[in-house]
Amino acid sequence: MNKNMMALFDLLAEDLVQRIRHGEATSADLSVARQFLKDNGIDASLQQSDPLLNLAKSLPFDNLEDVA
Repeated sequence: MNKNMMALFDLLAEDLVQRIRHGEATSADLSVARQFLKDNGIDASLQQSDPLLNLAKSLPFDNLEDVA
């Protein structure tokens, strides 16, 4: 990855983090963040992420096995 691409990558990541941390992220921003993570091979499992587990618990599934 060349220097300009790395700079763009870093700027996008930092901008998304700041918007989310400050509660300013729109649904479109969150969608961009989700796709950015997916495109870069970043994922999480319920066993490794308390926030993800809490989100899954709030969804209308009978049990968490249905989520996986």
